Amino acid sequence: MFGYILRRLLYMIPGFIGIILITFVLSRVLPGDPAVMIAGEQAPPDVIAKIRVELGLDQPIYIQFVDYVKKLFQGDFGTAWHTGHTVLQDFSSRLPATVELTLASIFIAILIAIPVGIIAAVKKESILDHISRVFSLIGACVPIFWLGLMFIFLFYSKWGFFPAPMGRISDGINPPTAITGLYILDSLLSGDMIAFKDSLMHLILPAICLSTGTMAIVARMMRSSMLEVIGQDYIRTARAKGMRESKVIMKHALSNAFIPTLTLLGLQFGFLIGGAVITETIFSWPGVGGYITDSILATDYAPIQAFTLMSAIVFSIVNLIVDVLYGALDPRIRYE
Repeated sequence: MFGYILRRLLYMIPGFIGIILITFVLSRVLPGDPAVMIAGEQAPPDVIAKIRVELGLDQPIYIQFVDYVKKLFQGDFGTAWHTGHTVLQDFSSRLPATVELTLASIFIAILIAIPVGIIAAVKKESILDHISRVFSLIGACVPIFWLGLMFIFLFYSKWGFFPAPMGRISDGINPPTAITGLYILDSLLSGDMIAFKDSLMHLILPAICLSTGTMAIVARMMRSSMLEVIGQDYIRTARAKGMRESKVIMKHALSNAFIPTLTLLGLQFGFLIGGAVITETIFSWPGVGGYITDSILATDYAPIQAFTLMSAIVFSIVNLIVDVLYGALDPRIRYE
């Protein structure tokens, strides 16, 4: 097992190198000049030229790339000129918000999609099965930005069920004592129920919005896996022995049907980090996603490159963890 993990980690290195190279080149060829954005469009040419020299943009692109890689090995991801802070400082202050939103989205997807998929498979061709398929189709097709705007209009503007989509907690309430950076967890650990209730109300809408696509895909996968497993001989044998149907489904069928769904959840975790960019922008969520949107609009290279690399690392590590768990759940798999 250790050798397998080590090999997988080594295989990730060429992928990371490719990602670094591609994102660097793309950020340089896209329209927009950071020097003009910093100095202003009406700035004199000599001022713009001076800023380009300070940023190193006057150097050939291969020299810029070498300097960028050297700084990466030193743990320097650059400075975001539109905030005036280093990228690591900005990420450290915003990453907990994105992690909290992503984890809440995964939790909601599992809580809803897994039961829906099981029921749809057990009640195949029933009205519940048809409803679940319609739900999956709609969830997979509806754009996140449209769904988020509808949530805000209905649940905040029209009905007033939730607070204004502005940040992680209301202005009149102090954030919980910082322990993990996750407001929900920190408020529970510190016993601050006022902050817990308010931060939870702020989290629900963006988390549901972000998890909708994942819920649809996971529900479909769970249904397909359950249908395949239910048709196996050992399930028919368990039923023939007089075992309760609930025990057959939950103990024998679910444990095997959940394995491919687990792989899908790992993939979706990586996609949710990318989808958080749109969701955080719509709900004014102070996470990395909104920060990257501002960086793109400001033609700020460093945060964009750092976010892409971070997403690739998280995606690769999560998939490695899922593969290890897959092997732990399926005794037929042997890692050499």
